[in-house]
Amino acid sequence: MALSADAYITQHHEPVDWRDRTALRVVKFMRFFADKFFAQRYGHRAVVLETVAAVPGMVGGLLQHLKALRHIRDDQGWIKELIEEADNERMHLMTFVEIAQPSRLERFLIAAAQLVFYNLYFFLYLLAPRIAHRVVGYLEEEAVISYTHYLEQIDAGHAENVPAPQIAKDYWKLDDDARLREVVIVIRDDEARHRDANHGFADQIKNGEHA
Repeated sequence: MALSADAYITQHHEPVDWRDRTALRVVKFMRFFADKFFAQRYGHRAVVLETVAAVPGMVGGLLQHLKALRHIRDDQGWIKELIEEADNERMHLMTFVEIAQPSRLERFLIAAAQLVFYNLYFFLYLLAPRIAHRVVGYLEEEAVISYTHYLEQIDAGHAENVPAPQIAKDYWKLDDDARLREVVIVIRDDEARHRDANHGFADQIKNGEHA
């Protein structure tokens, strides 16, 4: 039976073992600090969130590429999907930089978050790719929640529904009169797809369908 739009957006992967629970705890730990620092400043939260979100796809694509070369085997389409995910997240970042106009402090946080997260995620993926994909799946779940709250703020008039940046209109083929609300919706849809893809990758590894 097909899921309703609301049910699709609010999907959650229930942890089934210690690996899943570890991944979920890591993400909830990260969410705690994001909530404390940014509170209701969803545009600025999105800038730092997308900085982190743009890392896993590139790291996973690189390591899957090297693994496919070492084992002289097909990658089952993982490399292309992971690299496309990274590029898509980069466009999210570029869009919200235009909208939020981050301060010098936030730009420093962008660089610091990328530096720290890249190194941590690289070794996590190298040693435990299933947990790495599950972490991303849960990160994307949190991203969907954050963008849903952002939409609620826009609809309630608490966040200004500014015109969509040109970069967003070009990338998502939005109408010329598109505004922030339309941008948040298409980005949230992207995050939901990345959520499902990464939970699916983790499940494939768990089931022995991908080494």
